[in-house]
Amino acid sequence: MSDRHSVDGSVEDLVVNPLFARPGEARRRPRLQLGEQPMLPETAYQLVHDEAMLDGNARLNLATFVGTWMDDEARRLYTETFDKNMIDKDEYPSTAAIEERCWKIIADLWHAPDPAASIGCSTVGSSEACMLGGLALKRRWQEARRAQGKSADGPNLVMSSAVQVVWEKFCNYWDVEPRFVPISEQHKTLDGFKLREYVDENTIGVVSILGVTYTGMYEPVAQLNAALDEIQRDTGLDIPIHVDGASGAMVAPFLQPDLAWDFRVPRVASINTSGHKYGLVYPGMGWVVWRSRDLLPDSLVFKVSYLGGDMPTFALNFSRPGAQVLLQYYQFLRLGREGYREVQQASQDVAKFLAERIGAMDAFELWNDASDIPVFAWRHASGYTKNWTLYDLSDRLRQKGWLVPAYPMPDSLADMTVQRIVVRNGLSVDLARSLLKDIEESVHYLDRFAQPLPAEPRSGFHH
Repeated sequence: MSDRHSVDGSVEDLVVNPLFARPGEARRRPRLQLGEQPMLPETAYQLVHDEAMLDGNARLNLATFVGTWMDDEARRLYTETFDKNMIDKDEYPSTAAIEERCWKIIADLWHAPDPAASIGCSTVGSSEACMLGGLALKRRWQEARRAQGKSADGPNLVMSSAVQVVWEKFCNYWDVEPRFVPISEQHKTLDGFKLREYVDENTIGVVSILGVTYTGMYEPVAQLNAALDEIQRDTGLDIPIHVDGASGAMVAPFLQPDLAWDFRVPRVASINTSGHKYGLVYPGMGWVVWRSRDLLPDSLVFKVSYLGGDMPTFALNFSRPGAQVLLQYYQFLRLGREGYREVQQASQDVAKFLAERIGAMDAFELWNDASDIPVFAWRHASGYTKNWTLYDLSDRLRQKGWLVPAYPMPDSLADMTVQRIVVRNGLSVDLARSLLKDIEESVHYLDRFAQPLPAEPRSGFHH
């Protein structure tokens, strides 16, 4: 296909290649308006297919945490069930029952004291799950304050400066003051250092990240719990923890089973995760689980009748696909604990292999080594060169098809640029070797420049 451009260069029409068009079909369609006449499905398919073909290769996208591969049986199940509406529990009671089964499996995986007494739900992704976890913290704090005859104005939420942007959105959308504890060279994650300077009687909770988006590192939940215990002894403040386990909550149970980060830690009230990340499901799948039903205020829960009974629902979205819930259950059945362990271990093995090789290059210094989730970051070795940056390396790798992002660290570390690789199921050792070869060749190419490369405007980290 080709496009017709106006005088100012903007695209006006979509032009159908003669080989695509059938006899009698219009050869032009307005790009930004509905055409007057229908188009044959074969032609419409070819046009959309060809335009989508310009996207990057998902297997070479090492920026995203989102899963890009499922097996043939999963894809068949997907096509058989993508018409199901998750919110319509009366029409699709079996899907609703499977949803409940899934979050109970997850509650058990996360060591809920009594999974049957916990409460949870599916979401479109971990961002919605974060919103729901934050809302429960806020509402529970408000109700407790009002019961004590105190003001419920001015709630705040404490988190790392390296928190994922969804938490900034939560605070913005729901009128909560964000309090960011800066990370540093000495304190690379929110570890309890100077925490008491950020909490007070209006703190609804502390967010701990199991797999920081910037680097993949775990924040030490048990250490935060101990810091909050000390604060309570000194001040009387009883502050809960929400664990944002978007990635790590489906890795740690299998690769670090003895690590206390989940409901084994007493202050952890709720946990969220992305089913479409290391839960190994196609995009559009998240989960949030509360330790016990009393931690999700009844005032936030709506009752939906199905099969002659009531089912509680808590969501920001209404109509949404139910197929991903079935895909999650499929993976639980197919893989089991040992299957998940093997898949996540394979990803971590590749990540550690890459981290070791990249860390051994003179040009780089590792920030972390993929010992937590299969993610690691590195920076330029001090004094190596002023002629090129990690942005230049990222651009060079993009020319070879790899998407390896470079970006500044947050706040007090904003002068530091790092590059990050996310290893997901599907990045084989052979592909990793090809990536290393391309990195080595790119560094050799960039080292040939005797003068600094022109700097280009760079945006912040948005992934």
